[in-house]
Amino acid sequence: MTPTLPVAPPGARFNFAHHLIERNLARPAKPAYIDDQGTLSYGDLAGHIRRLAAALLASGVRREERVLLLMHDCSDWPVSFLGAMYAGIVPVAVNTLLTADDYAYMLQHSRAQAAIVSGALLPTLQAAMVQGGHELKTVIVSRPDAALPEGAVALDTLMEQHAPLAEPAGTSPDDPGFWLYSSGSTGRPKGTLHSHGNPYWTAELYGTPVLGLTEQDVCFSAAKLFFAYGLGNALSFPLSVGATTILMAERPTPEATFKRWRGEVGGMRPTVFFGAPTGFAGMLASPALPAKTDIALRLVSSAGEALPSELGERFTAHFGVEIIDGLGSTEMLHIFLSNRPGQVRYGTTGWPVPGYEVELRDDDGRPVPDGETGDLYIHGPSSALMYWGNREKSRETFQGAWTKSGDKYVRNADGTYTYSGRSDDMLKVSGIYVSPFEVEATLVQHPAVLECAVIGKEDEKGLTKTKAFVVVKPGHQVDEATLQAFVKERLAPYKYPRFIEFMTELPKTATGKIQRFRLRELERKA
Repeated sequence: MTPTLPVAPPGARFNFAHHLIERNLARPAKPAYIDDQGTLSYGDLAGHIRRLAAALLASGVRREERVLLLMHDCSDWPVSFLGAMYAGIVPVAVNTLLTADDYAYMLQHSRAQAAIVSGALLPTLQAAMVQGGHELKTVIVSRPDAALPEGAVALDTLMEQHAPLAEPAGTSPDDPGFWLYSSGSTGRPKGTLHSHGNPYWTAELYGTPVLGLTEQDVCFSAAKLFFAYGLGNALSFPLSVGATTILMAERPTPEATFKRWRGEVGGMRPTVFFGAPTGFAGMLASPALPAKTDIALRLVSSAGEALPSELGERFTAHFGVEIIDGLGSTEMLHIFLSNRPGQVRYGTTGWPVPGYEVELRDDDGRPVPDGETGDLYIHGPSSALMYWGNREKSRETFQGAWTKSGDKYVRNADGTYTYSGRSDDMLKVSGIYVSPFEVEATLVQHPAVLECAVIGKEDEKGLTKTKAFVVVKPGHQVDEATLQAFVKERLAPYKYPRFIEFMTELPKTATGKIQRFRLRELERKA
């Protein structure tokens, strides 16, 4: 059964970049983006998009060919992403924190014909090109900080050389729009291919009706634009309603985030903030934590990993603002399961977003009853088309109209869903499934624990037991026995961590997701 869609689908001819330009024709002078160097109006955004589209076509990049985007968050990022889409060219947005080896792989895997790169990242891209032997038709540099090498051109210079492209490429909602690489929380990144229509659906089904974004909002996302979560937060959602977005090139440390919250960059305070649980924990532990009266937030969104109820409650108690926790994925582009403003159930991921249908299934594909753990499947219009060049993984994930998320969940009596962990992270202890997240959520309730991650470890008998990696808050001390007793008092006895290892930090992706596979690798080598 196809879920009922509460909004009309895009037309047979649909170009997402053109769609956003058309939506904002009436507000040319309004700030679309504020970054570390200034403001870009909606009128200038539209002009830059169309000029870059013309420049890419003139450089010999053809429709549906790929262009690599290796860029820090700044106003050049949406110009580059949407400029490529306007021309029918496919931008491949990649993580800025990877190595030359990773980029060499992505250049070859995507067969990119051009690259748009931040000046500070140009040496890394050049090393990747040499390492992989991959030639590009053009290398376009955003905000160069040194003289450019032969064959490279500054983005500003290039746009000045071309008149705006008169008409967008005649794409359809199902045509290839852009790629995102999976964040790698469970291994090698996969090139996830999305259509022109998919960001339309995420904005129309979630950004506007669930979050209630309007043109009066000022949005700020800790998650960077190259991630699915950040792309919706800082591009698809605000541009769909004419809001203003603050972009930040640097890492989203608590101090850097608070600086933007107080309006110290660009003079505007955000009304909506998009973050992740690990970031919220760091903020609440920061000595620079601002007072409620210093900020203008009306709404805070969380995704990337499940939000512990204790963390959400502490944040709300301090700021008087709800955290709207939701679940999305690179494969579904954005959030499909979410709490609602004014209807928050901390400790759960909320209800299905209207327009999406979810099912929990057992190992044989049969539905599981309420209260039992099952694999989460999603049916909705924003699902990716495939993983590029990976037929086996595509078949495993994209099963007809359904997408297998790789997450384990429990459906509660009130229709909400509670996270139980990744399918490949679930542990079977004494023959019973144990959710790593449940143990983690209990550990972080201890006043000395900043963050933690739980994996399985074989004991001397070869049996799987839980092991916790714990980061202690600055200025606090706690020992293994104390934490074990703390968990035993709150969970079934078989769930407490038999082993605890203290660390100064946990391995994470750039969005703050804990990389448990890295911890498992460390354990195997120990």
